[in-house]
Amino acid sequence: MDMEDDNNGVLHLVMFPWLAIGHLRPFFQLSKCLAREGHLISFISTPRNLLRLPKIPPDLVSRINLISLQFPKVDNLPEHVESSMDIPHNKEQHLKIAFDLLKSQIATFLENTRPKTDWIVYDYASHWLPQLAADNGISRAYFSLFTAAFMAFLGPPSVLMSGEDGRSTAEDFAVVPKWIPFQSNIVYRVYEMIKNMDSIPGNESGTSDIIRFGIAIDGSDTVLFRTCVEFEPEWFNLVCQLYHKPVIPVGVLPPSLEDEDDEFGSNEEWLKIKDWLDKQKSLVYVALGTEATLCKEEVHELALGLEQCGLPFFWVLRKPPTSAALGDFDMLPDGFQDRVKDRGMVCMKWAPQVKILSHPAVEGFLTHCGWNSVIEGLGFGRVLILLPVMNDQGLNARLLQDKNVGLEIPRNEKDGSFTRDSVAESVSLAVVSKEGQRLRDNAKLVSRLFRDSGENKSNGYIDSLINYMVEKRRCQYKSCPKE
Repeated sequence: MDMEDDNNGVLHLVMFPWLAIGHLRPFFQLSKCLAREGHLISFISTPRNLLRLPKIPPDLVSRINLISLQFPKVDNLPEHVESSMDIPHNKEQHLKIAFDLLKSQIATFLENTRPKTDWIVYDYASHWLPQLAADNGISRAYFSLFTAAFMAFLGPPSVLMSGEDGRSTAEDFAVVPKWIPFQSNIVYRVYEMIKNMDSIPGNESGTSDIIRFGIAIDGSDTVLFRTCVEFEPEWFNLVCQLYHKPVIPVGVLPPSLEDEDDEFGSNEEWLKIKDWLDKQKSLVYVALGTEATLCKEEVHELALGLEQCGLPFFWVLRKPPTSAALGDFDMLPDGFQDRVKDRGMVCMKWAPQVKILSHPAVEGFLTHCGWNSVIEGLGFGRVLILLPVMNDQGLNARLLQDKNVGLEIPRNEKDGSFTRDSVAESVSLAVVSKEGQRLRDNAKLVSRLFRDSGENKSNGYIDSLINYMVEKRRCQYKSCPKE
């Protein structure tokens, strides 16, 4: 049988993201891109997470199949929890225990679909999956949802798996690692690493994130990157050298406004927000993502800084999972809302971030520097005010400042605290000052790059990816013994 006649060149791909909304969405975006080219997708997750996805477009319903796995019961994990956004960050190891227990259900699915499954695209957390897929004769693609700069800072997979990079203290991560051959400012602050280490008090899941990353990369046939190569070419070239295997960019895969309609639900609510935005100009949008949270003192300083800067703002303030006893606005300073009611709106529930960022009144975006949010902000040319909170966000902030599209809010080098003055000065400098004009201009220039990568150029990225995957299948077919 000729390979060209095998399913008419149609690939069957399995998608298996980590249990976080910021991972589910880009995996779903990639699924839609591949399905639009005629390929078949099995998108696997747990029931509550599948409900969080946008609706499958009508023209793709026959090509994207949602596969629901039963979520395992784990001690210290409430029944309703199936995502990292449902729990405090220091409880995430319990979620990884449950995630690892999905292995048997994944194994059954792969065995039942063999030999129909050509590729599985997986996330960093499923370190057990590459070998499982290989045992079933399925090609493997690790999909990195992090910047190339962050992944290069982590290091080559051999170093990650062995734990022999010599980095054990917070101070070790505040210097440029030895495998980066050029000058770089992209390092952690000591207080950031102390917070990252303290947020994971133990290793209850039995496998550290560093080792998960290492095995995920090492066990893949190819590594996919959600990035715009032209934005970080030096870092993309470096990961290609570090990984010793094909590394394929897929573009930034920005979410569509239609997807957000599905998630946000009420057009009436959006019209209320839009009516308020229409009355503003030089507005600052403030949002710290679905997982990053601030303590009450930090919320106060941020609020008072926004008040002090004098600019209009729309602030999406997510209540931490541990603060159920608090009323919606109890974290804010006394009298704050009354004082800013004519120019500031605080939203304590889900808000349509892409629609808000697309509004012409928005000039700046005060962000936690999660890569999803950065992609959305830069896609609309919004200058960034950088307030990293956890995980990869500190390195992202340094990258964005190096690229002159954002300004990081100054913090105390010992404890990471920031003041209302530093917030007010940073927002004003980035959004309205003459000194910040260069940042605003650069953000608008980069928006063209991100839009091209997200729409026009992504077609070329996806075509290259499909060509590679089809050729890999063809080579595997030719190497198989004839029946």
